[in-house]
Amino acid sequence: MVSGASLLRAGWAFDKSPRIAFPATVARYRDRKINRTVSYVGYNAFADATTRGQIRNAFEPGTNVVGNWDVMEGLLDYTFASLGISAENGGVGRSIVMTEPVANLGYSRRTMTELLFECYSAPAIAYGIDSLFSYRFNGGRKGLVVSSSHTATHLIPVFDSKPIMSSATRLNWGGSQGVDYLLKLLKLKYPTFPAKFTDYQMEEMIQEHCYVSKNFQREISTFLDWSDLKDKDHVIQYPFTEQVTVEKSEEELTRIAERKKESGRRLQEQAAKMRLEKLIRKEQTLEYYKDLQQRLSDQKKKEIKRLLDEDEFKDENQLEKTIHDLEKSIRKARNKDVDGPEHPDEEAEPSYPLLSVADEELDEAGLKEKRHQRLMKSGYDARVRAKAEKELERARVAEEERRNDEYREANLQSWLEDRRSVRQTLLQKIKERDRLKADLGNRKSLASQMRMKTLANLASDQPGKKRRRGLDDDNFGANDDDWGVYRTVAMGEHSEDEEEEDLGAGLKGVEAQLLKYDPTFNESNTLEAQSDWTQSLMHAFLRGPRPFDPDSQQEAHQIHLNVERIRVPEVVFQPSIAGLDQAGIVDIVADITNHGFANAQDRVGILGNIFLTGGNTMFAGFNERLRRELRAVLPVEASIHVRKANDPILDAWKGAAQWAADPESTQSFVTQEDYQEKGADYMKEHNVGNAVPF
Repeated sequence: MVSGASLLRAGWAFDKSPRIAFPATVARYRDRKINRTVSYVGYNAFADATTRGQIRNAFEPGTNVVGNWDVMEGLLDYTFASLGISAENGGVGRSIVMTEPVANLGYSRRTMTELLFECYSAPAIAYGIDSLFSYRFNGGRKGLVVSSSHTATHLIPVFDSKPIMSSATRLNWGGSQGVDYLLKLLKLKYPTFPAKFTDYQMEEMIQEHCYVSKNFQREISTFLDWSDLKDKDHVIQYPFTEQVTVEKSEEELTRIAERKKESGRRLQEQAAKMRLEKLIRKEQTLEYYKDLQQRLSDQKKKEIKRLLDEDEFKDENQLEKTIHDLEKSIRKARNKDVDGPEHPDEEAEPSYPLLSVADEELDEAGLKEKRHQRLMKSGYDARVRAKAEKELERARVAEEERRNDEYREANLQSWLEDRRSVRQTLLQKIKERDRLKADLGNRKSLASQMRMKTLANLASDQPGKKRRRGLDDDNFGANDDDWGVYRTVAMGEHSEDEEEEDLGAGLKGVEAQLLKYDPTFNESNTLEAQSDWTQSLMHAFLRGPRPFDPDSQQEAHQIHLNVERIRVPEVVFQPSIAGLDQAGIVDIVADITNHGFANAQDRVGILGNIFLTGGNTMFAGFNERLRRELRAVLPVEASIHVRKANDPILDAWKGAAQWAADPESTQSFVTQEDYQEKGADYMKEHNVGNAVPF
């Protein structure tokens, strides 16, 4: 029985392969329908959601040391029942060979011995190390065993078929740590991925897509180059549900277009009719006001005031202004809808006669009219000043361009340095603006918190003072000016769109000047080119050499494996890239051979037969990489030979079965009599276990 943390394999000594293999997990829960406790072992524990929620593993996380003995007992029950083993008093009645980890804890071995002898009445048991079983099965007698399995990597030197356990070294990295590492890398790479990552998915990705790089530093620096990224980037498609849009035929599209066209035509006719009716009403109103103006000419003051009050006019000047505005509006409407003659209105300088008259000479109505004329004159003067300022601004820009051209012609290099400095400043502002936008999208960021604090202060009648529930009346919004708070907070002093347009236009102008006059600045240096996805290193890392459509559910459920394909297996050679403070296997091999053996002949024997076993050594290129790395750190005259087990996964079980079938192995079993006489701590020495005879 090979009791590994990944799979538990069991069979008979005469079998060529294990009869059963299953995960070391048990799900036990109370079924209320039948009112009894049921247990599901191995793959059966993943039957449904109820069992998956109760799964327990027999081993400590990340190790192959048993930590849950109730689960281990359930695994042994299932194993013996599946093999058809049954004896008197519930015993197994067969000798048992079981694997154990390198330097197994005394408590763990003692508890397992007590369990097998006391609970299952095993007549004899023996423990061995899986990698040594595999080495023996592949004919090894002298060399270095490199076993990289599910929980750890062990290096054990062997001489004359005896392992030298004092020189054995462990690297705390195996298949389970690689799965966790890939899981963390993908969660960092796709933090908002819509599907769930599982350990079994990561394990399959590692087995199917990862390989050991021949030169990690050189390959990782060029892995995302667009030249061959299409072949290196592997796409993993997760299940998704695409939003189905019903495509319409050409006839349906034609009918829809005709209906839209007809509807638009009717709307245009209705709008034209409404404008014509409005124009007629304005003409009728104009006729009425002109008639009123004629009737006022031969009336007395009192009658004039009465007539004006009936139509809500303050004085005759307001009536005249209303008539003028109506004539102007009617003229424009005729030009637009009735194709009447055009009469462009040029604003002539108006006259303000009352401004030169003293206040003492005017009555109350005259003073009001004088104030009105003063206000109108201020507006007219402001428009004149605005036109003059625009003219001055155009002249200033033209003068600045002329000086800039003179400066460029006089000192081109200095002018180019100024343009580059301006470009860097604009790029920094754009980056700061984008960072601020991203921060505002996160409600926990400092920018969002300050924004909400500003909003609260602006909306409060007493800024800076904490409000207490029930003591203040919330009347925010009663005044129309209150709603300007949101615009102040959202926009700031200037519009965000205007600021973005100004920065973008300014940057394009500077880059256009650099493209024209700077020979070292080309199209690839512009921000637009650098923002192109075909030039983006981040896009190549996240989405590969293909465009990405954020609205596509298919692409949103895709994972792109590129640098992870060589980064995960590389940890065995460089543990520091995963935060592991240990030496890699190359340094460990060099240390074992150079410092562990003083005799040169022993070193030659070790390096001449480096044996690889375990599932974590099955990466493509593992042998070649280890051989090449060892050649770089060992003496030139050293002969290095690296070989792999015929079956790195099953050879451990086959070696254990072969050893159990060997008649000489019976001397290495601890019998029931030995257990009763010497206790559970007693163990016999043999060449494939932790206790080796001298």
